[in-house]
Amino acid sequence: MLERARAKIMSKRDYYDVLGVDGSASEQDIKKAYRRIAMKYHPDRNPDDADADAKFKEATEAYEILSDGEKRGAYDQFGHAGVDPSMGGGGFQGGSFSDIFGDVFGDIFGGGGGGGGRRQGPQRGSDLRYTLEVSLEEAVRGSTAEIRVPSLQHCEPCDGSGAKPGSSPVTCGSCGGTGQVRMQQGFFQVQQTCPKCRGRGQTISDPCIECRGQGLVEKTKTLSVKVPPGVDTGDRIRLSGEGEAGPAGGPPGDLFVQIAVRQHPLFERDGRHLYCEVPISFADAALGGELEVPTLDGRVKLKIPSETQTGKMFRLRGKGVKPVRGGPIGDLLCRAVLETPVNLTAEQRNLLEEFRGALEEGGEQQSPRQSSWFEGVKNFFDGMTG
Repeated sequence: MLERARAKIMSKRDYYDVLGVDGSASEQDIKKAYRRIAMKYHPDRNPDDADADAKFKEATEAYEILSDGEKRGAYDQFGHAGVDPSMGGGGFQGGSFSDIFGDVFGDIFGGGGGGGGRRQGPQRGSDLRYTLEVSLEEAVRGSTAEIRVPSLQHCEPCDGSGAKPGSSPVTCGSCGGTGQVRMQQGFFQVQQTCPKCRGRGQTISDPCIECRGQGLVEKTKTLSVKVPPGVDTGDRIRLSGEGEAGPAGGPPGDLFVQIAVRQHPLFERDGRHLYCEVPISFADAALGGELEVPTLDGRVKLKIPSETQTGKMFRLRGKGVKPVRGGPIGDLLCRAVLETPVNLTAEQRNLLEEFRGALEEGGEQQSPRQSSWFEGVKNFFDGMTG
């Protein structure tokens, strides 16, 4: 008999190997490893699969030993012999399935294997989201906005209870006030919301006329929202407790105000920097000059050097945005865009014709980019014919 027990012990795999953890694994690591294996090989998921059933039982045995501090100590010191009942050890007790599943799967199926489980108090109300459009100036400088938000709030006549004034809700007879009922499904006891009281733990025989027993009515409230300087599209402002009221007198949720910055006619924003296009005349681009350009703080003078090409970027430092989360103020970058004159008079056309002739005489020295481009085109076609 003893020899048979020893042979059985020798054939067993190491419990740590079964769960795929090492000897220094924490209790939480062991629980996670067992949950993964048990969910994969559970008999309800693998009907008529003897191999899956064996792996499930092996993993459950390993977890029962390694999750118990005393048994794990004995196993670490003496191996399987230290926990096998036939060798005088503690051993795996098959009747502890419910305790194991209650511990490991409680967060999935709603509670432990023993006891009835109590309601977790009044349910919190839903969070709400409101999109607030602001101008670029308001986003950069900050502002205060008033918004009107429809939401569910506690009914005043019944004070959110749902029962007609003068009466009170009564304990639900189906769940005994827990708000949950249990159903047996194979190995598992599945905990579900009570269908009679819908998880409230109470029923109402004489409902409030105003809210029809819901305890909540829809109202529109006006709120003042402070928009901090530097916000951008996608940023959220949280107003705690300004969401919907919770059922059965539960606490309210929160209101999240989502910022959307409207398109600006002059500026584009990219993080902390602002961009704008500055049209410049042909004469200013060639000879140089000085222009007034807008910023969010007012107009400033921008010096245009001679021979400025279209696309050149001018940087005005500190004329951008100070980010809402901190950091240096950004810059305003002005992109020069050469404007071709239109609606020319006869005299202007004649002057330009003379000017074009003079440029052609100057050749490469006065139009280096054009000359380089034509040279590249010539080489391209020469390469094709060659």
